Amino acid sequence: MKLNVPAKLLIIGLSSIMALSSFTGKPTPRVKPKIVNIVNFIRLLEPRDPAVTEDVLYQTVVKQVHIMNKYKLRGTFLLQYDALMDARYQKLLKSLPAGSFEIGAWWEIPQPMVEKAGLKWRGRYPWDWHANIGFSTGYTPLEREKLTDVYMEDFKKIFGYYPKSVGSWFIDEHTLNYMYEKYNIVASSNCKDQYGTDGYTLWGGYWNQAYYPSKVNSYMPAQNQRNQIPVPIFRMLGSDPVRQYDTGFGTTWQGVITLEPVYPKAGGSKQWVDWFFKELVEGEPMEFAYTQAGQENSFMWDAMAKGFEIQMPLIAKLRDEKKIKVETLLESGTWFRKRYRTTPATSMTVNNDLGNSDRKTVWFNSKYYRANLLWEEGTLRFRDIHLFDEKLPSDYLTKKVETNVCAFYTLPFVDGYLWSTPNDIAGLRFKAIENGKEVMLTGGNPKVTNPVQGKLHIVWPLTDKGTLVMDLDERKSVISVTGKYAANWFLDLNTAPKAELPFISVDKSNISSRFHDLNYSVTTPDGEFSKPGDGKVFRVKPIKNTLTLNFAAGR
Repeated sequence: MKLNVPAKLLIIGLSSIMALSSFTGKPTPRVKPKIVNIVNFIRLLEPRDPAVTEDVLYQTVVKQVHIMNKYKLRGTFLLQYDALMDARYQKLLKSLPAGSFEIGAWWEIPQPMVEKAGLKWRGRYPWDWHANIGFSTGYTPLEREKLTDVYMEDFKKIFGYYPKSVGSWFIDEHTLNYMYEKYNIVASSNCKDQYGTDGYTLWGGYWNQAYYPSKVNSYMPAQNQRNQIPVPIFRMLGSDPVRQYDTGFGTTWQGVITLEPVYPKAGGSKQWVDWFFKELVEGEPMEFAYTQAGQENSFMWDAMAKGFEIQMPLIAKLRDEKKIKVETLLESGTWFRKRYRTTPATSMTVNNDLGNSDRKTVWFNSKYYRANLLWEEGTLRFRDIHLFDEKLPSDYLTKKVETNVCAFYTLPFVDGYLWSTPNDIAGLRFKAIENGKEVMLTGGNPKVTNPVQGKLHIVWPLTDKGTLVMDLDERKSVISVTGKYAANWFLDLNTAPKAELPFISVDKSNISSRFHDLNYSVTTPDGEFSKPGDGKVFRVKPIKNTLTLNFAAGR
């Protein structure tokens, strides 16, 4: 970035954190772009519904192109292999201006691709969405390389270059690294966090924006450069930061509350879409805000038309007002790689919820952990804390999945979804002792800021003239309280009685846990863990009114 400053103005210690104003001498916040990718991925056929013909799917893409051109919106189209080989899609996509549209790969595995790679097709239909058939997880590492070679070579024959962006609900780490090393892909994308939806579980990951995946686990951010694949993975679909996490308590799968235009109470609702983009633009992101719009053609145009016609003019308006940047996936990936050597700390902040709800939330992500804070009815709890450790390999690193479902996890410390039932909502709650009784801390509206790079600063005014202050950085959370409860506040973890928990032992300064054969811990240098009983899993309290929770212990 160039600074137009008078020659006599001396700038000392200028960092990426702040830029100096040439007129006032006051620091000016770093530019934090609000990035929107419009990504539509294309399947040739839809065997689940005879009414969804190949022509219906093709015309859906034609309508998507039309409305994006109408509003002069940039975007990315990702092709499944059978659609790649279809002459109609080739002609349509070649006609698009290369400066506005990117053509890339959608990594679901159909029959023609498998057979051209010399492998036997095991599917029920020419495209089968089961994890052991239609995704790279269903093939050995060597077979994954053969499939990749087939796709890349045919793509190059058609378009004259290799694709730079590859998206999928999930791509295994071996395939992703092979694509990077041999074909120099730049960006990827995977599904939002979800539990059991369509048979695919991705749970506990870097919640939004983008991360560099570990070489042994594409769902887990790596903690250093030598162990990471240098291809940022952007999280798809524009997940509702408040509601998506909780949907489906007591069931084996979650519903979907996202920016996808086919969902009438979310991406197909003007009220929800207006709210979502307002919070995206105004909420604290630390580094950059991000969301992905668009829809796969399998849903058909009639189902997505209303949502598209709500979203596209709004996205264009915000772009014209310079409140967001609309980019291709390749452009965002190129920018990310130039700006970050390792996965940055980011956040997604909701200051005001929809309608009459008073809920507010912050999702914090770093290369070591993620944490979610939820304010509700004047109270506060950690709804989720999951740790990242690149020593945790994916189940599919060297082996193929043998069942029709798959699951990706990280290391749980607080899980407000899996450890809850409709009647017992799990969380690490902020409490105090008043007149010998436990009470919840209550307060007003929090203020969430990013005073220095890499640190999220939260100030929550309490009801009784005190303040809770929390700072989260990439390794830890530091919490303190002033006012009436300064001497006797603490946090309690409550879960449903039958929740399967990872905790092995609770010591004064350490909680040891084990998940998927990996040991990990959370420590506190200035607090004290205990097991108070009465249904509480553990308690942690400060020793001198400052509590540090270290989520990167031993790393």
